[in-house]
Amino acid sequence: MKKLLFICSQNKLRSPTAEAIFSEYAGLEAESAGLNHDAEVPVSPELIQWADMIFVMEKVHRNKLSKKFQHFLKNKRVVCLNIPDEYDYMDDALIKLLKNKVLPILGTY
Repeated sequence: MKKLLFICSQNKLRSPTAEAIFSEYAGLEAESAGLNHDAEVPVSPELIQWADMIFVMEKVHRNKLSKKFQHFLKNKRVVCLNIPDEYDYMDDALIKLLKNKVLPILGTY
């Protein structure tokens, strides 16, 4: 079972969409969180330690994650998907973009 953590700012649109999509795949577990202090589900050391692979939506998220959780990121692969904050939750275009970017990285889907 591969554990994927998806991170955006608020954990309202992009990362929860990714969690919903990739939770449906056999052999994958997905969670999502946000880096802002008022995120729906804030990023925590526990979530980082749980994850086998971490996906952030933008470079600013990778930078913030590294600053705030550097100690917990050792030996963790963090992938920036470069998906801007311009999609609604479960937007068809967002779903297609997520699948096109994440599935090749996972390799077996």
